[in-house]
Amino acid sequence: MTSSTPDDPLDTLVQFVRGVGPRKAELLGKLDIHSVRDLLWHLPRDVLDLTDVRKPDELVEKREQTVRGEVVDVDARQVSGGRTMTAALLDCGGDYVRGVWFNQPWMRKRLMMGTRVLFTGKPKRHQGRWEFGHPQVQWLEDDDSGEGVGLLPRYGLTEGLRMHEMRRMTQNAAEDCAENITDALPESYRETMKLPVLGAAVKSLHLPATMAEYDAARHRILFDDLFEFQLALALRRRAWKREDDAPVMATTAKIDARIRRLFPFRFTEGQDTAIRDVVADLQSGAAMHRLLQADVGAGKTVVAVYAMLVAVACGYQAVLMAPTELLALQHAETIETILEDSRVARMLLTGSLTTAQRRDTLAAIESGDAELIIGTQAVIQKDVKFAKLGVAVIDEQHKFGVVQRARISAGDDNPHVLVMTATPIPRSLCLTQFGDLDLSLMTDLPPGRQRVVTSRITGDAPRQKAWDFVKKQLASGRQAYIVCPLVKGETASNDGPRGADVIYERVVKALPNFDVGLVHGQMDRKERAGVMERFRDGDLHVLVSTTVIEVGVDVPNATLMIVLDAERFGLSQLHQLRGRISRGSYQGYCFLFSESAAPEAAQRLHALESTADGFRIAEVDFELRGPGDVLGTRQHGEMPLRVASLTRDVKILDAARREAFALVGSGDLDTPEFAALKRQVLTRFGRLMDLPQSG
Repeated sequence: MTSSTPDDPLDTLVQFVRGVGPRKAELLGKLDIHSVRDLLWHLPRDVLDLTDVRKPDELVEKREQTVRGEVVDVDARQVSGGRTMTAALLDCGGDYVRGVWFNQPWMRKRLMMGTRVLFTGKPKRHQGRWEFGHPQVQWLEDDDSGEGVGLLPRYGLTEGLRMHEMRRMTQNAAEDCAENITDALPESYRETMKLPVLGAAVKSLHLPATMAEYDAARHRILFDDLFEFQLALALRRRAWKREDDAPVMATTAKIDARIRRLFPFRFTEGQDTAIRDVVADLQSGAAMHRLLQADVGAGKTVVAVYAMLVAVACGYQAVLMAPTELLALQHAETIETILEDSRVARMLLTGSLTTAQRRDTLAAIESGDAELIIGTQAVIQKDVKFAKLGVAVIDEQHKFGVVQRARISAGDDNPHVLVMTATPIPRSLCLTQFGDLDLSLMTDLPPGRQRVVTSRITGDAPRQKAWDFVKKQLASGRQAYIVCPLVKGETASNDGPRGADVIYERVVKALPNFDVGLVHGQMDRKERAGVMERFRDGDLHVLVSTTVIEVGVDVPNATLMIVLDAERFGLSQLHQLRGRISRGSYQGYCFLFSESAAPEAAQRLHALESTADGFRIAEVDFELRGPGDVLGTRQHGEMPLRVASLTRDVKILDAARREAFALVGSGDLDTPEFAALKRQVLTRFGRLMDLPQSG
């Protein structure tokens, strides 16, 4: 470090770190590293443990050890019980060891011939050779050899920087400046939680003496990341709970009986439980902010309608906001059927209304003549003024942004908000993206619903057999969906994804005795609605469609579905599509046509075959695709984490959430001892989450 450093050494330009200089500083700038602070927080992505790398003849059974070598053979095959086995042979300097993985076919693709790796595990002798069962694998880079033994941190790089150069620069910065990092956690709290000092933890990540030290340091960094986020969620939830100007809506026995009489069926246990949660919120005096998470077909709309009718019965307005006009129209039709003999005044507000229709609808909303409003994002535009909004229901929340959820509570009213989704959300996302909401789960299905039989279909013969089965079912009176990934197009080779327009023409020719319809998102709304109505009425036997039927479409007689190029869809999306069939008393059948040879595709589609549990499917999808893809869209501010991974660090997330909510709930976060921590949380999340700056 030179004398040109500022008052805080962490603000020193990175070029003045020992071993950096102007040329490397320019390269570091490509990684957004400009200061010593930036360099210290460029944390290792992992660490190579070369402290106990052994040769094959030095291995002993049932003790964790590491070998280093080059992949010289890879094999994958089916074994008994429908399992797959992948094996890789490692050349460790002329002697060989084998790694074996069951039901992990993707390992074959990752273990390319000639790659150098570390296998870590507990080996055993098998047919005269050492074999590692499900070893941990670390892939070696050019810079990972010739540096001796020890613990070697590994970093993200940019072109022109080599791993050993990055190690030297970060280690020099850690030796000189890590102790200057301010720790916002009080000493007493750190000791209670058994966490190392923050500066020492950062230094240990760059200069680990032992794996235990590295793991403790890594835990501290991950805990801080998740802990501060959970503190922000707890503060936002507390702010909502403290607002006592939400309407108090008592659900009397008379109101409950009047609402239930509108439904021609008894509510399921899951629906009753969710309704009890909602009723308690509505009469609490604090604004409800609840997430209703239901599996496909569990009947979440019943709970939404119940909450809105309680509001109307208590003299308030209620609004339901859907992500698309098609779904808004379907909700309107469902509610119209339920309220057919009711005096509740309901209106639809979407972007396709004429100027005159919109003007009249807005006037009715502002005057209070419209008691129950269903619409799209049009319901939260600035010119929409509610007379007395009491309950707002947001359907399929993941298709909206965070700002939109907040905007519905931003007017003069402070309505109760019920967020709904029929896309099961992985638990870790519930604790983060929706972590400020109370949670109600609905997993049971209405009586008589049958599990859909799902089959992955590959090859010409199985595909023809599936088509023959569908034809027989159609002849017996059932209806079918054929789902395509694209609206238009077909590849030149005929092997790629096909468009709905092409498939429609083929199906019409292949099924001359049946009426076939086509629906997709590029059609005129009225034309699309007309096709859907003909299918619901039974005038069409087959509906060729894109994913516009993913949510909301309810045709009890539709029991068949063929999904073409199924590997192009996400698991949760396929589960949603599958949920469109078997919504009556008939058995449903879903065929997932896939010609992809990718092991990942087979693994994903196998999950659909093996379980109908949407919550389990969501977890698998989350593990395979990550949080952004599971929910379909990546939203601003959705996952403001620096280093933590929701798929990897769930246990730390649980601990961080528990501690954060306890700290806010006890009021300790507001004491002088935790002032630095609270200030850090408000600086990091205050604007993003609209947190109060005091109290």
